[in-house]
Order: sequence, then C-alpha cells, then structure tokens
Amino acid sequence: MIDPGLIGDPDGYVPGEAVQGVWRVGEDGKPTGEFVPNPRYGPPEDDFAELTESRHWLDRLGEQPAVAVRESIPGILDEQVPGAVLEWVKILDAPRYLTGGRPQPGDADRMIVTRAAVALSFALSVTSPGGRREVLQGVFSWIAVGLDRPSERKDQVWFDLRAGLDRAEADLRERIHLVGRAPEPGTP
Repeated sequence: MIDPGLIGDPDGYVPGEAVQGVWRVGEDGKPTGEFVPNPRYGPPEDDFAELTESRHWLDRLGEQPAVAVRESIPGILDEQVPGAVLEWVKILDAPRYLTGGRPQPGDADRMIVTRAAVALSFALSVTSPGGRREVLQGVFSWIAVGLDRPSERKDQVWFDLRAGLDRAEADLRERIHLVGRAPEPGTP
C-alpha cells in the first residue's frame, strides 16, 4: 500500500518510505490477508549512500560531497520553475566517474589530476509554488577542470531528466573537454 500524499505519480518512482506496508502472499500465490507495516514508512529523506560509500576520490566536491551536490540542485530547479522547493534526493545507483590528468614530473607512476567528473542517477521530489509535487528522475553530472590550478578552476553541472546512467557516462567523455573552453564563434 502506497501513501499517495508522499509521491507524485503512482506509476513513477516510489521511495521506500512512501510504502505503508504490504500484504503477505501465500505459497499458493494468494493473499493471506496479513498486512505487514513498513517500519520505514514516513516522509522520504535524502539518501546519498551510493555517493558517500563509493570510496572514490571526491575531494573536488569539498569535505562533504553529498552536501555539495544537495546544495547545487535547488538553484537548478529554481531556474526552471521559480519558487520550486526541493523536498528530498536519492542517489539510485553507483556513480560513474571520469578523471583526467598528466604524469607527475619525475614519477611516472603518479598523476596530477587536472579534471574530474561524476554522474549520479537520481530521483527527487520537488514542489511547485502552487504545491504540486513532482518526482523527477534523471542524472546529475558535475565536472570540474583546472584542479591543478585552483585559481583557474571551472565547474559545471548538468541535470539530464529521464536520462540513463550509461548515456550520461558517455556524455561525460565529451563534456569534460568542454568545461572552461571558450565557445566557438557564432555559438551562444
């Protein structure tokens, strides 16, 4: 049983906390009539475990990578719908990473990281100023270049709705070279 007040579209992403419970089904495939409540039922909460437990180098996002990602999303949403309010974010799969660099002078086994990227598959809940709730899914990508020259560092994020993680990982390979580059003449 799903609490419709905690989700947008019942055919879309449903966070585990929105499930009030389940009815047991017997070995014969028929309901037993026994209802098992969900101990986690309640307002959905952020879940960045897939990011924070990845053990990947995330220093470029600061001491708290989940906070850095979480704090960047409301601005993106507000650009699309002024006054939109982010309720919760869940990272759904293991992140995809891309890191580039150059050899450390005098040490062929070490690299100086010059650019890095991460793509995160997400589901999030946002409410419009009118109170309408939408649960969105997609991929959030963050690319940072100039990591070896902090005064010249450039960051850019992408928010690709309804995109898959495989596609976003492929996009990282192109996008990581676009950040910080001057636009071609005649392009906006």
